[in-house]
Amino acid sequence: MLKAIEILYKPRTYLVKLIEGLTIEQLNQIPTGFNNNIIWNFAHMIAAQQGVCYIRAGLKTVIDEDLYMAYKPETKPEKFVDAAELDTIKQLAFFTLDKLEEDYHAGIFGGYIPWTTRYGVDINNIDEAIKFLPFHDGLHTGYIMAQRRALLR
Repeated sequence: MLKAIEILYKPRTYLVKLIEGLTIEQLNQIPTGFNNNIIWNFAHMIAAQQGVCYIRAGLKTVIDEDLYMAYKPETKPEKFVDAAELDTIKQLAFFTLDKLEEDYHAGIFGGYIPWTTRYGVDINNIDEAIKFLPFHDGLHTGYIMAQRRALLR
């Protein structure tokens, strides 16, 4: 397994455990001082991975387009996410990593278009994109941890 993908499993596994004790209402609640919620951040990690890796390479996402559109960058929570959709998000958190590795080894990312992230990181190819993902997931893991603390006060 690629080291960056292996690293991504850790925070995603941690997040699944971290949110287990919260109700679906709490996961959907936008805590004071935030502009999104826990579910949005978790699903955004998945959607952003699709954009960073697949769309930037001129490929279709491996997740449903509606899910991608709801959680891509520059979006915000627009609806109540029920338990069934939460289960789908949890499954996709790991399926998308497995699929990314499979597609990486299949060499489908040859048409990757270089770009610069909003954080000033230049990404020139799929290898650099995959190495960027732990930073992005870590950022949103931090938001989720802060939102959970705010909800449990």
